[in-house]
Order: sequence, then C-alpha cells, then structure tokens
Amino acid sequence: MRSGGRDEPTGKEMSGGGGGSGGHGGSPSPNLEWGFNQTLRNVQGLLKGRSFPGKVLLTRKSEPLNTHASPEHSQEFARRYSENDHEDEYASSSFEAEVQGSGRTTSNTNLQTNILAPNNANAAPDAQGSVSGARATDSARVAKFTKELSRPAVILEKLRELSWSGVPPYMRPDIWRLLLGYAPPNSDRRDGVLARKRLEYVDCVSQYYDIPDSERSDDEINMLRQIAVDCPRTVPDVTFFQHSQIQKSLERILYTWAIRHPASGYVQGINDLVTPFLIVSLSEHLNGSMENWSISDLSPQKISNIEADCYWCLSKLLDGMQDHYTFAQPGIQRLVFRLRELVRRIDEPVSKHMEEQGLEFLQFAFRWFNCLLIREIPFHLVTRLWDTYLAEGDSLPEFLVYISASLLLTWSDQLQKLDFQEMVMFLQHLPTEDWTHHELEMVLSRAFMWHTMFSSSPSHLAS
Repeated sequence: MRSGGRDEPTGKEMSGGGGGSGGHGGSPSPNLEWGFNQTLRNVQGLLKGRSFPGKVLLTRKSEPLNTHASPEHSQEFARRYSENDHEDEYASSSFEAEVQGSGRTTSNTNLQTNILAPNNANAAPDAQGSVSGARATDSARVAKFTKELSRPAVILEKLRELSWSGVPPYMRPDIWRLLLGYAPPNSDRRDGVLARKRLEYVDCVSQYYDIPDSERSDDEINMLRQIAVDCPRTVPDVTFFQHSQIQKSLERILYTWAIRHPASGYVQGINDLVTPFLIVSLSEHLNGSMENWSISDLSPQKISNIEADCYWCLSKLLDGMQDHYTFAQPGIQRLVFRLRELVRRIDEPVSKHMEEQGLEFLQFAFRWFNCLLIREIPFHLVTRLWDTYLAEGDSLPEFLVYISASLLLTWSDQLQKLDFQEMVMFLQHLPTEDWTHHELEMVLSRAFMWHTMFSSSPSHLAS
C-alpha cells in the first residue's frame, strides 16, 4: 500500500505476557538448559560439515524429504558457519537421541518446538550469554575479520561467511558498507568512492528536498507530509531518535529516496528500515551506549556523511527488493504466500489450527516482511539480525521466509490454544521484549537448518 493507505503504529507495541513453555519467574529447568546447549552443539557440529544429525520429521508423510543433507548441503553449512564456532569439538549426537533423553518422541511434526527453543526468555544470564555474547567478539573471529578487512581487495564471499553469525560492533560500519556494495572491495578506491557518493547525496538533497513547496507536485507535497508524520513514530521508545536533527535527517533521507525511486515512492515501513543504518553509522562517531549519545558531539560535516551513508545503504538494500514496495507490493504478498506454505509443511497442526480459526497470514506477516521484522524484536537486537540479512545479500527475501517461520513457530504450542482474536493480538504484539541474543540465535539457527533441508525440495514453495 502506498503512503497514507496504512496507518499502523510504528513503535514496537509488545504485550506484557510471555509465550512458550518457558513461563515467567523461577530458574530454568536443567533439562531445558541442557536441551538448548545440546541443540546448539548439534547445529555447530553440522555447520562444520558433518551430515545432518538424527531423523528430523519436518514434512507431511505424503511428501518425504531426504533427511540427510547431501555433501553439497554440508558444504553450504560449512561455508556459512565454519568460521563462527569456537574451536571446541562438539558431539554430533542426533536430535532423536536428544528427544529420547528428554522424554519426548519424534512422532509428530512439532518436533522443532519441543527441542529448538520454546520461548526461553527466562534462561539464566550465563546460559544467555553463552550463545552469542562471545561470538561476535571472540578474539579468533575478530582476528579473521581483521585479516579480511586488511586485504588490498576484500573477498566479499569470505566476509559474508564471517558476518552471518554476527559482526563485532565497532567493525559494522565498514563491513556493512562492503556487504551492501556501497564501498568497493578495493581499499585504494574506497575513500574516493565514499567521498564522491556523499557529495552526490548532498546534490540530490539540494535538488529535491531543499526547494519550496511551490516547485513540488501535489503528490510530492502529500508524500513529504506523510514522511513528516511517520518520522516521529520511528522507534518512539528510543529517545535519541526523537531529537529534531535526527528527525530532519530521517526526513531528508526518506524523501530523497522516494523522489529518486518513483516506481514505489514512499511506503510506510521504509522509515523503519533506515534506523539500523543510522545506529551503525552514528556509532562510528559517537562513543558509549546510545542512551548517552549527544547530537551536539557531531559536526555538520559528520552529520552530512552519516546521512549520505544511510541513504546509499538504504538504496542498496532496497535495490534487491524492488517489488516489495511498488504498487500492491507483490513481492511481499509472494513472501506471505510462501510463509504460509512453509509453515504448513513444517508444522501441520498449528497451520491447521490457524486455518480453522480463519486467520490469514496477511493479517500479521505483511508487516513482518514490510518492516523486515524490526518491530517484532527488541531494538537492541536489530543490528545483530541485520548482520545476517546483509550477509545473505540477494538471497535475503528467500531466507526471510525461513526466519519468519522460525519466529512464528517459537510459540507453536501456545498458538494452538488461542482463538482467532487472541492469535491476531498475539502475533501483532509478540512477547519478545525480554529477548536476548540467546533467543535470536535460536531463531536464526532453526531458519538456517530448515532452509538447507528444504532446498532439496524447492517445489514446496512454488507459487
């Protein structure tokens, strides 16, 4: 839908209750924590190139899959994750054995919700930190990032492999610009290209934004007004974003992008997509946590450079998703259809329950895809999620379907107990406000496994 057609709240409006079997209060059970750690070990072992562990039933009986990954699939896992593990050797015990050990069976298609992270927001802090807190800052991985960035010409495929499981925060500005193709791989050209593109953005702002309304068409005036309305709604719970200078930068970025992309123009939700780039670009010039940032610490030249970088990064991101934001947004509708089919194949009971209750995936998943899940998880996890997004490159829309399925099925058991209205409210206000990297890493791990398993049976998502 075009600007003015939707008026969804742009802030993350989270419900107070928790989902899944983790509950609230009390320490996690030993079995739950053991199950989580064992699952991660299985995944990490698999991603070192081992064959798929155990027999995981994720399809309908009438359409069986080859449940053991081919050598090609193992190589794909190895390419993405081989650099992301610590050097420990992990056991490759099967999921089947894990289920038996925890008193569960593999007889139904809800296996993944029993093993692969029911909502576990109350896991002990040490368990939460063990998942990914050390991943992006592990000294061995930092050394590998440093080695790649120090090459005369960065090998982008290698950088994608490393980035998929998280980028050290202080390296994000450089790495994101490279992954998006905004900064060139050749180090001797990089500064010159960035300087030229930043000047080009300033020229665009002067040509399209810094003009009187008398020189704009009625449609352009209406679009600018809609952007001005949406900017204060962008991440409203983060004080820094409410600063007038940040709001004005956001407005300039969105309006200039919309004018230069007339096939789509401004679509509500694109304002959310600028925020990760703003945070990462600002972090290059401001120290400490975002709560302590001050816009007065930035010179006008730095603000101009930050704006330009955000504009070009947004442009590069959306270049690969053009039909997501054109009239009727057919790209997003296609992803919603594929999500529905994927959930039906992975978890038939919850799919059947949603169908019986008359719940349409468009009622919740359209926003998920439109805003790339920014509103569905805590803001402090967004940049980590986007490390994976940018590492996926042109494959992001396809992989986003699997991430969304993994997110949805985190609460499979709970959803099957809700009626239509309760499900709508639940899925539009997911109980993720207490999530840490622990839960996000599980969502991504699940998504990656399913994507690899189903890649040998692509007809399941044929439109």
